[in-house]
Amino acid sequence: MVFSKLFRRATAPAPRIADDRIVYAIGDIHGRLDCLEDMLAQIDADTARGGRRVTLVFLGDLIDRGPDSRGVVERVMALCAASADVHCLCGNHEELLLEAAEGARQALGIFNRAGGRETLLSYGVDEDAYEREDLKGVQRLILDHVPAAHLDFLRALPDSIVIDDYVMVHAGLRPGVPLDEQKSSDLRWIRAPFLDHGGRFERFVIHGHTVTTEPDVRGNRIGIDTGAYRTGRLTALALEGDSRRFLTTDCPEGSGAIVD
Repeated sequence: MVFSKLFRRATAPAPRIADDRIVYAIGDIHGRLDCLEDMLAQIDADTARGGRRVTLVFLGDLIDRGPDSRGVVERVMALCAASADVHCLCGNHEELLLEAAEGARQALGIFNRAGGRETLLSYGVDEDAYEREDLKGVQRLILDHVPAAHLDFLRALPDSIVIDDYVMVHAGLRPGVPLDEQKSSDLRWIRAPFLDHGGRFERFVIHGHTVTTEPDVRGNRIGIDTGAYRTGRLTALALEGDSRRFLTTDCPEGSGAIVD
């Protein structure tokens, strides 16, 4: 009996969202405007009963790989402009586009291999013209075709957001480092040190970045990147009080391998 009481006291309480709020964290979209519109319709239906403050958090990687990165960026920009309860985080793919626009050679090379071609085609770049360009030419295409307002929006995105007992990031956290000392490079890119960590963080972590077939539910984190650009399954996590539930789209599959 004594042991049982001690065990209960040592168990951490479940993370909670304030009772007057419902939060939807939305995973990596990667240019799938069709999946985004489907998800937004599901969220509208889910909140139709009303009565609670609704917060949306996009976990980053709006762009690359899928067919309509421009449409996704414009839709999310409009949502953020319309409500202070809509937030978008910076993912590693947004970082790549921004650095490529500044002419960083390494970023241009990775951007070219990581779905940047599809992004620029969605901004009206001719496919044959893209294929003819060298890395410096790709930078010119970005500056000539991606509106400055879009680049400014992406450049201003934060790396994390704390809501009650949760912290939401694109990729993850560096174990053992306080939240206010985390580096952008880890918040946008980290994998193994974070994914392999079984201990607690300062807050329960919601993230994307690493593709899994189903939501990756662990004792200290939940990953919700289900590879929408390829699978057609965009996942959102609804947080309400101490409950969690998932919304998932069922859009047509895209092309290309599942690559994080």
